[in-house]
Amino acid sequence: MKYSELVDSGATSTEIQAFLVGSENVPVTMRIPRNLRDAAKEAAELKGMSLTTYVKMSLIERLSEGSKE
Repeated sequence: MKYSELVDSGATSTEIQAFLVGSENVPVTMRIPRNLRDAAKEAAELKGMSLTTYVKMSLIERLSEGSKE
């Protein structure tokens, strides 16, 4: 099943979150401005987590909103 199919089917936020974390990890490389990276690292540290964890949590939170966007 694809993310878009979940959203279209009216899946709950919890179901979408389970789908998003229920797969193997893959490497991702992206280029962002240094200031954005530094700010995100600082925000993650303030919450006691790594930048990777912070980004994953942010994506899961945003994507689990489903069609509310």
